[in-house]
Amino acid sequence: MTSNVDTRMFLRAQKNEITEYIIYRKLARVVSDKNNRDILQRISDDELRHYMIWKKYSGRDVRPNRLKVFLYYWVARILGITFGIKLMERGESAAQGAYEALVDTAPEARRIIAEENEHEDELIGLIDEERLKYVGSIVLGLNDALVELTGALAGLTLALRNGKLIAMAGLITGIAASFSMAASEYLSTKTEEDETKHPVKASVYTGTAYILTVFFLIFPYLIFSDPIFSLCLTLLNAMLVILAFTYYISIAKDLTFWGRFLEMAAISLGIALISFGLGYVIRLFFDIDI
Repeated sequence: MTSNVDTRMFLRAQKNEITEYIIYRKLARVVSDKNNRDILQRISDDELRHYMIWKKYSGRDVRPNRLKVFLYYWVARILGITFGIKLMERGESAAQGAYEALVDTAPEARRIIAEENEHEDELIGLIDEERLKYVGSIVLGLNDALVELTGALAGLTLALRNGKLIAMAGLITGIAASFSMAASEYLSTKTEEDETKHPVKASVYTGTAYILTVFFLIFPYLIFSDPIFSLCLTLLNAMLVILAFTYYISIAKDLTFWGRFLEMAAISLGIALISFGLGYVIRLFFDIDI
């Protein structure tokens, strides 16, 4: 016989399982690779079976968390199924801890915990997504844009002191550099003869990451007239880009977050500070007043 506390725990476990059952089922329908689709479908079936085991103890039906279904489904569709699944699995580890408390009441809980752990192991090598093959190319484009353009904009800010001129010079520099980086990545990938990466796709990923970062960093100079204020917003934008991308990679590739974030942030801010000082020195040396 289950207590009221156990019943509430069973109901929460049911809600978790039925929610993940629906998420995995929906994702299985949109995955093109047959092997990946079959694994997702099998895990979905396991989640439904877990739900029925918990229902045996609670004696009730439970509705799924529709918000969670919507959120994880579209996160997986937009940011990649690998990212979406691994993000969801991180939240599932807390649920597994709660299952431990049900072992005495429900002996099947041990088997469910083992199967949930097995899901995690299977999911590590589950998805073969194109975007993850080209993470190195994306990192190259992002890193170069963040380091080069934050430095260039910092230097131009003190040298020119005119938001429109700074934006124009930054755009010219950034667009030219994006084509240069894309061409370099094309030649590099072609020289490496890496069969998992196509040179043209690698160059497109690098160039696209670079140019999108350029526009995001320059945007404040097109809106605000004060170049120093614009530079502060640009540095904030740079930190947001680093934060978002580092978080994405840490989830999708199972890497540490803070070490990578602090390293990229320190490099970008350090180069910007050096360039800011360089712009001041050059302005004094050439006696430029704009």
